[in-house]
Amino acid sequence: MKLRSQFFLITLFSLGLVHAQNKQLLYDFYEIPQSLILNPGVKTSEKWHTGIPVISGLSFQAGSSGVSVNDLFANDGIDFTTKVRERLIQGMSRKDDFSTTSQIEIFNVGFRGKNRPDDYYSFGMYGETDIIVYWPRDLAILAFEGNGGANIGRSFDLGDLSFRGEMVNVLHFGINRKLGNSLTVGARAKLYSSIFQFKSTSNKGSFTTRLGQDNIYETSIDVDMELQTAGANEFIDIAEEDTSNTKSDMIDLFRKRALLGGNLGLGFDAGFTYNLNPQTTITGSILDVGFIYNAKDVRNFTVNGSVTNEGLTVFLPEDITELDNDLWQDLVDEVEAAVPYGENDSGYISLRPVKLYGSFRYDYGEMETTFTEDCGCAISVTEKTNRNMYRNSVGAQLFMMKRPRGIQAALSGFYQRRLGGTLALKTTYTVDKYSLTNIGLGLNLQAGPINFYIMGDNLLAYRNVADSNYASLQFGFNIISWNDN
Repeated sequence: MKLRSQFFLITLFSLGLVHAQNKQLLYDFYEIPQSLILNPGVKTSEKWHTGIPVISGLSFQAGSSGVSVNDLFANDGIDFTTKVRERLIQGMSRKDDFSTTSQIEIFNVGFRGKNRPDDYYSFGMYGETDIIVYWPRDLAILAFEGNGGANIGRSFDLGDLSFRGEMVNVLHFGINRKLGNSLTVGARAKLYSSIFQFKSTSNKGSFTTRLGQDNIYETSIDVDMELQTAGANEFIDIAEEDTSNTKSDMIDLFRKRALLGGNLGLGFDAGFTYNLNPQTTITGSILDVGFIYNAKDVRNFTVNGSVTNEGLTVFLPEDITELDNDLWQDLVDEVEAAVPYGENDSGYISLRPVKLYGSFRYDYGEMETTFTEDCGCAISVTEKTNRNMYRNSVGAQLFMMKRPRGIQAALSGFYQRRLGGTLALKTTYTVDKYSLTNIGLGLNLQAGPINFYIMGDNLLAYRNVADSNYASLQFGFNIISWNDN
């Protein structure tokens, strides 16, 4: 049980320091094949592509919406306890969070239909981790200050405890189709294989201490809380055995879960690109509309009930001869009877975190690019010319994501510059709950058939990473063919 507690604490508060919900630099960067993952209806021009396994798409991000490392540990002459109280305990709200939705691409392949050159098919596999932990403000205050003094009569909200997380492997297949010269649409089917999942997002209850009548204080607890887990316990059991085969058993179980041996689910993505005119484009996509049914390796924990108690009550002098009774155990038994703790293995459905993207783009500075061979591209196959390539693009992007406590949104402005067919740069300025000064830069390099991209967010923060609320890095390698290379 001790190891199980450590597992959840480490997962929630260590991995919870990472977040990667929005990929504004990659979105609609259609020169990069991975942009299909963010919008199945993005404009495509390649004949085929293949990602270099494992390193075709990697992203690493870290941050928090409330405090930075520097806020707590800077050598600024302020007492550490004071900083914890003012900047962490009192400075963060219940809507502040630590979260992650990072991805590692295993493989990614795409090709244009031989008989239908306006159709582009893609398929692949990637692993995704999505974890969010909301700051439990009232519980943090209760732990730091206690329930006495100024907190007498205060009702602490137990519903402040809210978190969810999962690690899932995703097999996907998508179709991208050009419908006329103005519209491209796409859809992607997904098969989820869960490695582990946990959530505790619908908690309710209160903890209140008042002045008592028969004793100094009266404490009231009204609680309805549940932690649902699936897939974690087998890993913990293997770790607790601690044998010479522990490492190999862990790897075998992980591989089994990743290759359709875990809890399974279904989902889909959809998107479009529409040219209002040759230079003005709007795009939109919806991602991860789906679910996972958790029925294997399930263990749920519940606490439900209410009780009001004034603690140990001893009436003197009449009870002086009864002090050898186990009064403390009687009190514990009374509380446990009124607020019972339970465990069960009932299956449950977990919904995937739905994401929405949208953008408006204006292109200018047309580049004359004419192909001498049939490139199979979706822009102008019959004329063998790419009329829609421009040197410059400016616009805005909107991102929204469904979270347990509402919609999380971000707004980005961007500028993109293409230097021939070899190099493309994109810079963004993003405003969200994590930062108001997030400047990002992405680079895409095409050296013959080899494609390499690298992207970083919140570049201003690299002057002092410890004082940053957000940092991000994405990169990958692909092989792309437009003609016969």
